[in-house]
Amino acid sequence: MFLKALLHDFRLALIQLHVSAVKSENLQRACGLVREASAKGAKVVALPECFNSPYGTQYFKEYAEKIPGESTKKLSEVAKECSIYLVGGSIPEEDGGKLYNTCAVFGPDGAMLAKHRKVHLFDINVPGKIQFKESETLSPGNSFSMFDTRCQLLIYPGAFNLTTGPAHWELLQRGRAVDNQVYVAAVSPARDEKASYVAWGHSTVVNPWGEVIAKAGAEETVLYTDIDLKKLAEIRQQIPILSQKRCDLYGIEMKK
Repeated sequence: MFLKALLHDFRLALIQLHVSAVKSENLQRACGLVREASAKGAKVVALPECFNSPYGTQYFKEYAEKIPGESTKKLSEVAKECSIYLVGGSIPEEDGGKLYNTCAVFGPDGAMLAKHRKVHLFDINVPGKIQFKESETLSPGNSFSMFDTRCQLLIYPGAFNLTTGPAHWELLQRGRAVDNQVYVAAVSPARDEKASYVAWGHSTVVNPWGEVIAKAGAEETVLYTDIDLKKLAEIRQQIPILSQKRCDLYGIEMKK
């Protein structure tokens, strides 16, 4: 997501948060790291998937909250305080008796710009390695979430694991960056070997040429990258795939 007000190069910060079992501690540490990122010049800051709760089907109901609620209120306040765009990772949301994996995005004035409920839930069964089904407790979202955007940066809060992480994490990011000629940033929780679901970590930023330009390890950290929009424009001019689309042959249909 690239916000219209950011017309020039800007600093992006990905917060690879160590998520504990105590929601209040997660919120306090997340907001503290957002402030730290802002102090170091970040204009867009992103948190990881399920940043306020352990990632696991047995936790979602216990940690779920309404939106707006405790977690999104704090995100709104810190976005306004720091005058930044804040991609709020995701939290378990409760609404109408259903649970969702939901990302809220806030502008520099603290207003919520978008609320996106995860449409494609994560179910996996690799015998002898991992079995996990978000669909056991979560409901999928049923709509797109759009706000004023020029697509030059895609941000994915994600919690890949020790099976899918080494196989797919970087591969998917590099593919999406080249396919769409955009910067791609994926922000993960930090790895906790004692957790029931062990996140891969390795938050990453890829440029439109498919090059990895920043990558974290597995521990809690803030990953900084300066997004160079001039380079993006140059790549799009060198390989003009956007102008070569055949809209007479194919297209994308949004049904809702």
